[in-house]
Amino acid sequence: MTAPPLEPPRVIVLWCPDWPVTAARTAAGLGPEAPVALVDKGRVLASSPAARAESVRRGIRVREAQAHCPDLVVLEYDAALDARAFEPLVAAIEELTPGVQVLRPGMCAVRVRGAARYYGGERAAALALVSRLDELGAGGARAGVADGIFTAEQSARRAAERVGIVPAGSARQFLDPLDVGLLEEAGAEPATSTVTLLRRLGIRTLGQFAALPPSDVRTRFGVQGARLHALAAGSDSWPLVPRTPPDDLEAVVDFEPALELVEQVAFGIRTAAERFVDELVARRLVVTAIRVVLRSDSGETAERTWQHPRSFSPGDIVDRVRWQASSAQLSAGITRVAIAPEAVDAISHHESGLWGSGPDERIHHSLSRVQSMLGHGAVLMPRVGGGRTLADRQRLVAWGDPAGTATVREPWPGQLPAPLPASVFTPRHPVAVVDAAGEPVIVGSRGMPSSAPARLTSGTRTLELGAWAGPWPLDERWWAPGQASRAWRFQAVDSTGCAWLLVLDEAGWWVEARYD
Repeated sequence: MTAPPLEPPRVIVLWCPDWPVTAARTAAGLGPEAPVALVDKGRVLASSPAARAESVRRGIRVREAQAHCPDLVVLEYDAALDARAFEPLVAAIEELTPGVQVLRPGMCAVRVRGAARYYGGERAAALALVSRLDELGAGGARAGVADGIFTAEQSARRAAERVGIVPAGSARQFLDPLDVGLLEEAGAEPATSTVTLLRRLGIRTLGQFAALPPSDVRTRFGVQGARLHALAAGSDSWPLVPRTPPDDLEAVVDFEPALELVEQVAFGIRTAAERFVDELVARRLVVTAIRVVLRSDSGETAERTWQHPRSFSPGDIVDRVRWQASSAQLSAGITRVAIAPEAVDAISHHESGLWGSGPDERIHHSLSRVQSMLGHGAVLMPRVGGGRTLADRQRLVAWGDPAGTATVREPWPGQLPAPLPASVFTPRHPVAVVDAAGEPVIVGSRGMPSSAPARLTSGTRTLELGAWAGPWPLDERWWAPGQASRAWRFQAVDSTGCAWLLVLDEAGWWVEARYD
């Protein structure tokens, strides 16, 4: 005997339009009228209403977006910030009605039944929830009420007012005229190929797709296609699964009266730091990144995320709070210190081996000790960063800080390809490059050298050049009048077999690096 199909649950979907932009704009301290674009991998991922008014659209390149809107504020998309900023809003909704399911940052769902009974109807319940989101800075939140999460989401997006309600049993009629492309966001990755095939077959709306026999859809498109077909027909039977609120592991210390001295603050949070680490250990966890928020008596805040090369001990946490309090530009004494885990890991991944961890552990202990005595920036590590010149790619980061490798993967037009020279001179060495007749070698407007480089002179030393290659242009900030610069790179091998990287710019010839 076949079980009867499940009825779609009656739900309220709460939607915060442009949530990634709202979260990033708030974190950056920008106003709601600022034209903001979030970028990921060199392309616009989301934009604010002010930016969209200037034709800044999703998918275009950053340079094109800046051409449309010269005042555009470009921010890197941070998924962790997106989720973290949405957490207080979810907690506020849970205070009004239990059983919240987070669909993604900026969108969540709750069951209608309990909320409607308490607030006196579906519309009243939805209005109460969106009003609470607006109070917390969501910015024009909307709600959709319907049978099933998918239908309720579409209702929220198309609501003429703050709340859109699809009467019970009317999901099919509401969805029929909508574009079939909406299924791409509702499904997993294969949904894209399914929607593409549907369009090639002449199916443009959800109603046309829903009209197909379910058995034929399952035979042709499989389980994924059958699920999308159920969504299109308004038969979304996914149960609403409320989230389990996470344990509150944040350590908060309040000071009354406010503390002016850094050492007083460090001493005051030591016990809280020990308790913070002990609670994590009791859950078989260690913390590898923490977020420290300082609040002053005048209402100012100073927030920073700290990372650790291994895991934080109570002493490490106290050191980070001390360093942050020393560098924070607060006009009044500190009244609150909040420490929250930003990244945790299983404690089993950080246990020492049977015989200890050898020299690495001693090195780590020594560097951490020096850093605790001399300050956060006293111990630096070399890292390869992004940039076009070799000097730009050299980075020094504090021990325990993230390396910042995201910029390494950028295209960086004009970047020197591998293999890279082993010795980079800082500062660069001035030299003279001449041809066989002793005339200086220059590069013309067409990018061609005036003659073949024959000799390289540095001070009293002259080297004969046996082979050379180039030039390769290096243009920077060509779009900014008065800031543009152009240089030409050459590679040359002298008579001893040593290879050099030479640069010609407006100031003359330079030796930038040596291939050892």
